[in-house]
Amino acid sequence: MFKKNFAIAAAAAAAAVVLAACGGGSTAATGTTSAAATSAASSAASSAASSAASSSAGSTAAASSAAGSGAAELPPVDPAVLDGAVVGFAQVGSESGWRSANTDNIKAAAEANGVDLQFTSAEGDQAKQIASIKTFITQGVDVIAFSPVVETGWDAVLQEAKAADIPVILTDRAVDSDPSLYKTFIGSDFIAEGEKAATWAKTEFADADNVNVVVLEGTTGSAPANDRATGWENVLGSDPKFKTLASQTGDFTRDGGKKVMEGFLASNPDIDLVYAHNDDMGLGAIEAIKAAGKVPGKDIKIVTIDAVKAGMEALAAGEINYIVECSPLLGDQLFQATSAVLKGEEIPARIVTIEGEFDQAQAEAALPTRQY
Repeated sequence: MFKKNFAIAAAAAAAAVVLAACGGGSTAATGTTSAAATSAASSAASSAASSAASSSAGSTAAASSAAGSGAAELPPVDPAVLDGAVVGFAQVGSESGWRSANTDNIKAAAEANGVDLQFTSAEGDQAKQIASIKTFITQGVDVIAFSPVVETGWDAVLQEAKAADIPVILTDRAVDSDPSLYKTFIGSDFIAEGEKAATWAKTEFADADNVNVVVLEGTTGSAPANDRATGWENVLGSDPKFKTLASQTGDFTRDGGKKVMEGFLASNPDIDLVYAHNDDMGLGAIEAIKAAGKVPGKDIKIVTIDAVKAGMEALAAGEINYIVECSPLLGDQLFQATSAVLKGEEIPARIVTIEGEFDQAQAEAALPTRQY
């Protein structure tokens, strides 16, 4: 650790001359406490992503560039700094295809950059995730990164990391802690995702008199569940023709989505639209709808968020009607940020991933080169 820290200090000193000559890196933005608080700041980027998705070529381009989005805001990786750096990554779990793709991408990016990645999975248990972070602190890793199970309850362990002088980077999900306790949050604008899904629904059902909606929520208390609900309400909350019959968590899992949808169908026979906070729950809903003798995508329309391959396949088959993308390919951005932090460079407090949207034709066009 001493040799590594000494090398990092030397690299930082050398970089100071370069930064002085070129004006330094991006200026850090004012910190925020959740993805919700950053929605306005990222709306322009989200609008650009939506425009790019207006054709199949645009959506494919948006999908393929998602991993590199935000790259212009971060200094380039310094290979000498990352080679041998020890990074503790506490993953939220393996609840979905999206999460598996996210894990694989982070591991691949770590290997490509010569990073010693200490990886743990909490399997949706916040106490287990906190224990992993405490272990990283005890080990004296160079950087801690994690995707939090829920938004609340992180103050104490983040204070411990700060006291140990170990920088923290958040990926995918936000926390409600003091922003001074972490260096940056890299991830999507979940509110914008909910707004995109709702905007599609508003257009799709423009000629309908009444729309009966059921919602498959993500994990209770998680940033994506909270913010995707907020985004949906921002667009449709004041529209009287959209009536929410039921809303319940399916924990971002396919099995959870199936079980909740079975209950919805048993108590609400006249459902027009399913809004699922992720593809996996939407895929579970498809199974339940078929078992009930109805046709998904026709008798009951479905809009989801993520755009993982299985979801895109269902969209191409017409069983899902629309998907808003949430890219899991955050590995390159994570290690760009890690390199900058270890060199003492300034980075934005919020890095927003730019993403697209897909209808059936766009999904068909994107699938042959889909990475996740």
